[in-house]
Amino acid sequence: MCLTKFKNRVFPLIMLLLLVLISCGNGSKSKTEISQSPPEIKKTALKTQDTAIVVAANRTEAFLPFLKGKQVGIVANQTSVIFRRDKSYVHIVDSLLKLEVTVKKVYAPEHGFRGDADAGAVIKDGIDTKTKLPVMSLYGQNKKPSLKQLEGIDLMIFDLQDVGARFYTYISTLHYMMEACAEANIPLLILDRPNPNARYIDGPILEADHQSFVGMHPIPVVHGMTIGEYAQMINGEKWLTNGIQCELAVIAVKNYKHNMPYSLPIKPSPNLPNDQAINLYPSLCFFEGTNVSVGRGTTQQFQIFGSPFLDQTIYDFSFVPAPKSGASNPKHNGKQCYGMNLSHKEPLQRLDLSYLISAYQNSGDQATFFSAFFTKLAGTETLQTQIIAGKTEEEIRASWKEGLIAFKTMRSKYLIYD
Repeated sequence: MCLTKFKNRVFPLIMLLLLVLISCGNGSKSKTEISQSPPEIKKTALKTQDTAIVVAANRTEAFLPFLKGKQVGIVANQTSVIFRRDKSYVHIVDSLLKLEVTVKKVYAPEHGFRGDADAGAVIKDGIDTKTKLPVMSLYGQNKKPSLKQLEGIDLMIFDLQDVGARFYTYISTLHYMMEACAEANIPLLILDRPNPNARYIDGPILEADHQSFVGMHPIPVVHGMTIGEYAQMINGEKWLTNGIQCELAVIAVKNYKHNMPYSLPIKPSPNLPNDQAINLYPSLCFFEGTNVSVGRGTTQQFQIFGSPFLDQTIYDFSFVPAPKSGASNPKHNGKQCYGMNLSHKEPLQRLDLSYLISAYQNSGDQATFFSAFFTKLAGTETLQTQIIAGKTEEEIRASWKEGLIAFKTMRSKYLIYD
């Protein structure tokens, strides 16, 4: 990889980017990283009456010069939009084409370019019916784009709305795209978006023996970073194959801090329909590795849980999953499931293991309660062992303390926002 060549290609934009980041928030820290030279930029923003959060996709003045004369690829889905003043929005691909940017290919993550495929469903290459652009799947035969799939691309854009959990696969797609771009000497431009679960950091650290597409890096379940910050960590910690680094630039979100609430105007995936589901997702997703349903095949996905095996004298709420868009064959399809409705619970400020522990203790089928997938989600065999042994939630949480302290120290080097 040639850093000098990259600087020559994008030097005018880098100067612009530095100016952009100076005004990215009200007194917040600002950093960007480009290839192997990660300068820290700390500037105090001028006070402004405009305090509304502005996602990077809306900051066209910052990134359009980067795209001039380039053959552009973009990693995008239904969340990759530019918001209008009236709260409507336009897809960034449509906007770029209207602005006469040469978009050559779209790269689709899990759930597809339009975001309507089941979790885990194979996504196929195809043609977008609206734009007629070729869509390359990053969740089909290969999760890392091949050199052939990158042919003709001068610059790659990455614009996905993440939810801040280790097992949400958009950050795994980010890893593989960064690695492929590094190998092909293609600069990567991140259009950053807020993390709706950025207010806390929690959970066990993933162990190397349990690396998978639902957990690729030694981080906790809830990492408290945006996509842009996370990309800088991947580069800085040299997590790509052989320690290579991606030529990277990040356009920051304006007026954003980690502790700010952020309501997603578009579902990030078919089974996260609202703010409540997104908040509960890091805690309830552990059930995906058990014989308990998280409401796929209902209208309250990740807001309820239940199973035919749970004691109905303890759990008085029930539901029956049925095939729906985004859940064509849900767990316990057509069966009465007993559990809890959490749709009106106050937002969580940490991982809540109480539901998982209680469900195991009150299951009529403990022998098959856990599947092999549970360890992949947890990133360690220890959590399952602790639950089976009857450890309390606080005892389990105490075992995470040392790892979380070390992670927070590492994380601090890559933050763009306070």
